[in-house]
Amino acid sequence: MRVLLVEDDEMIGASLRDALGTQGWSVDWVRDGLLAQSALADGDYACVLLDLGLPKRDGVEVLRRAREGKDATPIVVLTARDGLEDRIGGLDLGADDYLLKPYEFRELLARMRAVIRRRDGSAHSVIGAPGLQLDLTTREVVVEGERSQLSAREFALLHALLERPGAILSREQLENRIYGWGEEVSSNAVDVLIHGMRRKLGPDAIRNVRGLGWRVAPSAAGARAE
Repeated sequence: MRVLLVEDDEMIGASLRDALGTQGWSVDWVRDGLLAQSALADGDYACVLLDLGLPKRDGVEVLRRAREGKDATPIVVLTARDGLEDRIGGLDLGADDYLLKPYEFRELLARMRAVIRRRDGSAHSVIGAPGLQLDLTTREVVVEGERSQLSAREFALLHALLERPGAILSREQLENRIYGWGEEVSSNAVDVLIHGMRRKLGPDAIRNVRGLGWRVAPSAAGARAE
């Protein structure tokens, strides 16, 4: 899945980008508040990791404008501003979580999963329909009770489809959820991913709607392929 990282410190930003990459996240990294605002307007992100002390436009203003513009993307504030009023102010402006630097990377990952679950309307780490579920913690797909590991891009694609079972997502929408800036995307990349996933999920789990895109039926329970 794609995450927007807003961090002006080169060492912190590079370290966090690389660490998230090892966990299968596609990371778009910007270093000032104006670029963050532009990226939010143009991107489709699973969540945003937002520093507050930014050049050109403070992170608090980025947060304020995002929520005033009805952008519901989950935002986790990562900052050294540890005052009570800072924390209350950030949360009241619409931050989904507030994590003080320095933090443990595993805790950050857990908080990211939590805000994404809440956005998806689930209190649990598993989303989907009976017969076809996605475990957000282990990044496994569960088909009729049997678990299979997914690659990072397979996970991102299935997560996008299972957020709204039955909704049709176009090729462009899926590419935006899977690939970050600068990643080369071939014209048939989504087709190749889906072809491979059908071997794990069953041939009817992900259905093509000609000329429009792909969808997972609300009651999807595709038989597992042998």
